[in-house]
Amino acid sequence: MATNRLEWGSLMSTDRKHRAAGVSIEHLRKEFGEKTALDDVSLEIEPGTFLVLLGPSGSGKTTLLRCLAGIERPTSGSVAIRDQLVVGPNTFVPPEKRGLAMVFQDYALWPHLSVAKNVAFPLHKSSRTKTEAEAYVGDLLERVGIAPLADRFPNELSGGEQQRVALARALAADVGLILFDEPLSNLDADRREQLRIEIATLTREAGSTAVYITHDQSEAFALADRVGVLDRGRLVQLDTPEAIYRRPKNAFVARFTGIAGEFPVTALGECGPEHLEVALPFAPGQTVEALALDRPRPGVDSSLFVRASGVSLLAPSSPVGVYGEIRDVAFNGRGYEHVVEVGAATPLTKIYSPHRFERESNVRVCFDPSSCFVMDPMRGN
Repeated sequence: MATNRLEWGSLMSTDRKHRAAGVSIEHLRKEFGEKTALDDVSLEIEPGTFLVLLGPSGSGKTTLLRCLAGIERPTSGSVAIRDQLVVGPNTFVPPEKRGLAMVFQDYALWPHLSVAKNVAFPLHKSSRTKTEAEAYVGDLLERVGIAPLADRFPNELSGGEQQRVALARALAADVGLILFDEPLSNLDADRREQLRIEIATLTREAGSTAVYITHDQSEAFALADRVGVLDRGRLVQLDTPEAIYRRPKNAFVARFTGIAGEFPVTALGECGPEHLEVALPFAPGQTVEALALDRPRPGVDSSLFVRASGVSLLAPSSPVGVYGEIRDVAFNGRGYEHVVEVGAATPLTKIYSPHRFERESNVRVCFDPSSCFVMDPMRGN
């Protein structure tokens, strides 16, 4: 009989939480010919942390994960896992001796082994008896929701089912450090959401440290304790999801983590210790307060970066806000997302309202100072 969730969590957490792996990466560099894939990357991962590496294609996140796994050999720099050097001058520990497990984008299951035997594979060096190992594998399969599929082979499974097998196998390895290589990218939206929750829950219940890469900012924010944003091989910002969303370090981080719009503005003066009053070129006489993440310098252009969560729509008769016109509207299940044109500027996108504003109708657009940032648009480019 499979254990219930409380019992299973207790089994997984009693000893493993004490074995979660800390990771230290210092001045890591990786070159492929004339291309620099990683450029002086340093970071510390505390034991038990769920770290998500976020960035566009070519940012270096996959290379960083592969260097940590031992699949790639860095050009220079060092990596330590559990205070043991695995990469450094005259040191390179192979992947199988680093004490980690990996969940690949393409699942990497043994095609000739059943589901149960795939999951049991990391246990061949375990001290468990055969009966104990079979019970343990059964518990894992129960938890990831594929116990009835134990005797099937990978080619008889859907993509989501194969990914669950890969997750169960990684947890079975009992290593305290799990690496995830964009594990949800090949799944449809419903399965992505369901498996994302399972990955977050099971990894934390196991007490494992996780390093997870993705290009999807909503996925990163939903999963992570800490997010590392990479751009062209450099680690641009490492912080909590909340800090990265509310205080992006530069224009690249702001854009990549999702903005509704970006407009050139003129700073008029301070209106508090952290905020500026700015004039909007498309709304003569109208001003907006915004968080000053950069202090504008004479002769340097500034832009207003607006998060979708910082925009609200009101009826055109409202005495506050700037005039806008609805260009598009879409129902998203909980309400409506709008595309709003304000003056001659680039339209604001994904503006939520519980109420539907029809296409070509007029509205008033209000900006929340805490979700609007004044920054140099070229910083981070």
